[in-house]
Amino acid sequence: MRRALALARGVWGETQPNPMVGAVLVEDGVIVAEGATAPDGGPHAERRALEALGRPPRPGATLYVTLEPCCTEGRTGACTARILAAGIRRVVVGAVDPNPAHAGRGLEVLRAAGVEVVSGVLAAECADLNLIFNHWITRGTPLLAAKVASTIDGKLACRTGDSQWITGEAARADVHRWRRLFPAIGVGAMTVLHDNPRLTVRPPGGAESCPVRFVFDGLLRTVVEKNLPRVFTDEFRGRTIVVTTPHGGLGYVRKLRDLGVQVWVIDSPSQRVPFAAFRRRCVEERISGVLIEGGAQLISELLRARELDYLFAYHAPLLFADDKARTIFSGLRPERVAQGVRLDEVRHESFGGDVLMRGRLVYPEKMLVDEAVFRLR
Repeated sequence: MRRALALARGVWGETQPNPMVGAVLVEDGVIVAEGATAPDGGPHAERRALEALGRPPRPGATLYVTLEPCCTEGRTGACTARILAAGIRRVVVGAVDPNPAHAGRGLEVLRAAGVEVVSGVLAAECADLNLIFNHWITRGTPLLAAKVASTIDGKLACRTGDSQWITGEAARADVHRWRRLFPAIGVGAMTVLHDNPRLTVRPPGGAESCPVRFVFDGLLRTVVEKNLPRVFTDEFRGRTIVVTTPHGGLGYVRKLRDLGVQVWVIDSPSQRVPFAAFRRRCVEERISGVLIEGGAQLISELLRARELDYLFAYHAPLLFADDKARTIFSGLRPERVAQGVRLDEVRHESFGGDVLMRGRLVYPEKMLVDEAVFRLR
């Protein structure tokens, strides 16, 4: 199963909107064929493994697969039917299909046909592999995740604004790995104005690529300056979408569209983009996940609105010990520990001295908000 997981990770970010799946065929204790999910529209991992074998499996062969085989026809045919046609009599499964309409049905089909099925092997690792797909298929909305990098005391920049670099190269390379997985990246207007980021995927030694790039700018402040940010002028500008409100001005909207930049104007009584409406637009556009990379105000507003689903928090072995240094989160006012926002399904990874803690956000039943913080913005 660990080999099947490695195969699934080998197609990292290439299978959207389908999950990443790995399959391994074993005969007499020896791996004889392998497969991983092809890009959208191509065969699933089980079919690719059986095709790679190039002959009928021997009696007693076992198929290991990280996700429950599908039992619906779709575009490539049901994997359960292909497994049965191949004569395989034992299947070992990692995670159960998270789709409520399918969960467990593939296992039932195999068992009803006399196949020995073992499920739940490395289930947590197999499920964690497909965070975006799992959220999309169970909730019908995009996974909104945030990435933050901070000191031990929760600061993302010195009081002067200097922040490059809090974390080391290995941690920053991991951020690009996650960028490759997410269909879209999002940042606030101030991040664009201060940092002028490219917001592309730049793996070490690999080719640069570009997901959808969201810029949240309710007043279109990023368009006012004569020297426009690179996300509006580079070769990937057609992948940039500015999310704004009617308060931004139609002239600036036209200016962006003339540049080839897309604009989503979302109705709002204030200059802030309503995130629930943004989610609905993402559903319409079939965008299943957005990695929000800044700034602190945007991420805090998402948290305050209970619209942030997942958090990637990179911590560096560094202290500022300065109450005027810039803090990651603000705007909440818990009076008891139970009123804090917690992470669930937590995972930790180390990158040199830096540590990543990531997990799903669990909001308290009653979350107190510091309204004064947001009135000042």
